[in-house]
Parts: sequence; C-alpha cells; structure tokens
Amino acid sequence: MSTGRAIWAESLTKKFRSGEAEVTVFQELDLEVWAGDRLPTPGQSGAGNSTLLHLIGGLDRPTSGEIYYEGRDIAKLGDGALAEFRNRELGFVWQNPSLLPEFSALENVSMPLMIRGWKPSVAAKTALERLDEVGLARRASHRPGELSGGEQQRVALARAMAANPRVLLADEPTGSLDFRTADMIVGLLEELHKRHGLTSVFVTHNL
Repeated sequence: MSTGRAIWAESLTKKFRSGEAEVTVFQELDLEVWAGDRLPTPGQSGAGNSTLLHLIGGLDRPTSGEIYYEGRDIAKLGDGALAEFRNRELGFVWQNPSLLPEFSALENVSMPLMIRGWKPSVAAKTALERLDEVGLARRASHRPGELSGGEQQRVALARAMAANPRVLLADEPTGSLDFRTADMIVGLLEELHKRHGLTSVFVTHNL
C-alpha cells in the first residue's frame, strides 16, 4: 500500500431518530488513518465506535461530512458503486462470524470472490490458501456447525482476506471468545496485517 493517509474523515456527524428525540452519536468528527496503521478504537459499549466503523466501511452513511479513501469520498457513491468498493477494497470481521450454515468453510470463504465474478476453480484455490493461512485448510469441507467458535472466527477472518483487501475493519472480533482463543485470534490478525501490508482499524471494549 502506498504511504500517506489511507482513510480520513472530515466533519463527520451521525444522528439517529429515537421516537420523538434525535440522538447525536458524534458531531464534526475528524479522523486520519495512515497507510499501514493498525489502529484500535477502544471505548465502552454505546460510545459510537461501531457506528464509526460502519461509516468508514461504507455500511452506513453519515448525516453529514466526508469519508475519503485516498482522495475518493465514499459518502457520495451510489449504492452499487459503494457495494463494489466494499467488495474490492475492504475486509470485515465481526464479533459474530455470520457464516452461511449450509455452506462449507471453503464455500463461505469463496463467496466474496464469486461475487466478484471469479471462476469457481480460481475462487476455491484462493479460498483454500486463505484457510491455510489461518490454519484451517484441513477443515475446508466442514460446515460452520461442525466447527468450534474459534474456528468459525478463523473462517470469517479468511473470508475477510479472500479478495486481498487493502483495509481490514474489525468490530469486537474476540468479544464472544474465551481468553485463550481470543489471544490466538489477535495474533492472527497481527500476522495477517504485517504479511499483507494492511491498514487495520479495530473496535474493542477490551483493552
């Protein structure tokens, strides 16, 4: 990835309607994330960290303000262009792995590549390489229900890395795991960050 700012936001404001009241999550927020950074955003539940991650990940739109990726304001993209941007540029990891239960680990990891229009054989080869990176190549044919919680999160991490994103966004990726498994996932995230030259932003409530 090139040097310089990878992500920046200017005057970012997000408000919600709650009944008759208007709730301001944050207002006039400025943010800079430099290429290659591994940035945690710690804070208590309800502080707006996840909302911020959703905004910079193009999963929600700000009430006002701009969100730039290397000079491109994604807040102004149409829905189709924004979906394509997410698929090509970003990898997401959530507290809940959200794997499709009827598909194998290999098929789950292949999904982002199939959406891109990759040939099934090429998508499967790349997916197997990503599963190998997280130590699960031997479990490629197993469905989520046959995997432990830690293994499911590793599949989700492999899926996030499938399309070789430049930016990895993670929202409480260890929140539902025991301490030992969480420590292993954090180690994997750090290893993949370095190996793939990522820019990474993490939401966490656990310092």
